Amino acid sequence: MIYYRFAFNSERVLVTSPKGLAEVLVHKNYEFVKPSTIRDGIGRILGIGILLAEGDEHRRQRKLLMPAFHFRHVKDLYRVFWAKAQEAAQAMAAEVQQPTPSGEKPSSVVEIANWASRATLDIIGIAGMGKDFGAVANPNSELNATYRSIFSPNAVARFLQLLGLIIPFSVLRRLPIKRNLEVDEAAQTIKRISRDIIQSKRQYLEKNERTEVDIVSVALESGGFSDEDLVNQMMTFLAAGHETTATSMTWAAYLLAKHPDVQRRLREEIRANLPSPDSGAQITATDIDRLPYLNAVCNEILRFYAPVPMTLRNADRDTTILGKFIPKGTTIVLAPWAINTSKELWGDDALEFNPDRWIGTGRANTGGADSNYSFLTFLHGPRSCIGQAFAKAEFACLVAVWIGKFEMELPDPDVELEIQSGITARPKGGLPVKLTIVDGW
Repeated sequence: MIYYRFAFNSERVLVTSPKGLAEVLVHKNYEFVKPSTIRDGIGRILGIGILLAEGDEHRRQRKLLMPAFHFRHVKDLYRVFWAKAQEAAQAMAAEVQQPTPSGEKPSSVVEIANWASRATLDIIGIAGMGKDFGAVANPNSELNATYRSIFSPNAVARFLQLLGLIIPFSVLRRLPIKRNLEVDEAAQTIKRISRDIIQSKRQYLEKNERTEVDIVSVALESGGFSDEDLVNQMMTFLAAGHETTATSMTWAAYLLAKHPDVQRRLREEIRANLPSPDSGAQITATDIDRLPYLNAVCNEILRFYAPVPMTLRNADRDTTILGKFIPKGTTIVLAPWAINTSKELWGDDALEFNPDRWIGTGRANTGGADSNYSFLTFLHGPRSCIGQAFAKAEFACLVAVWIGKFEMELPDPDVELEIQSGITARPKGGLPVKLTIVDGW
């Protein structure tokens, strides 16, 4: 563990070992709670749902929502993931083939983060709420435009983030400035859309009409959530459920463009084992899960660039970690970007992008690391990501369709990326990618 002082001499502890992570995340997980700065800072957009709930309330919510993420149900969703990945790929192909108004040759460069966000927003809408938001078909769809306005922070937003070190977010959010008004307006839009979906689902259930298993129907049928609770859960899954996977897809495009040999090998496996999306053929979970290199590449991307680079906990009481006294109120730092690339845990090539580390006997789930806690992308224990299986399946389908169809290159291979932090960490200003349709699939 690394002890250090942060702003205003506040105590922080960075947990660096698997045993220490096991204590914080599993054995004593409810002794460490999310700081009020996180709750106040992102609660407006994510809602106070399962992500921000604590203690017994978190246990209760997780138990009620788990049926929506049961592995058998996730297996049935692969067809949804595949179909939306295909729709997005067709739309991107149309964009790079469409002549300009002046009749010039079309640009083959697209902003991949934008397409990834639109596809994943539609996917969480269909699979999580039973509603296609139409973001792939229409980039100006209401919900997509709303999220893009708040997930593209400007200088004022970053300044407010810095002020949060000295002024509580509960105070900052009340300042009558444009950014706060924009976020408040966005939150009201998301809540209105959430309430409409909940009402529609409730009407179906009251008429005993069959509805697909999804987050909203599971939550409604449990009877364990008030209407306001349901809105909060929807806000959580809408935001976190699409932004994280969209970020992973952005990093996938970047890493595969930087490693064309990996991209070519992956495309060969995809095309040899999966039907072309243009054929209209359906795929199953087995079709995707049996591809060793696809899953190795996806795991390595998630290791190399975890969507959430760091998260915090506060000691809720006087406690210990690895026998060391931790006073109440101490901030605990959990850093997937540090743990996932630690040479002590992953070996000398920890900072190299190497999907082959996930190939071989006993390596498919560990990447050759000695401990499961070496891979911190989804955390571990009772507070691990409830949608982990959903997210990994969705990600694999998106990668399979997009890499199967396109060769991806960076317009400027030598560009130095500036990383923008918010709910996730992604390239600032998006990621321009040159797409070339590869014939023969």
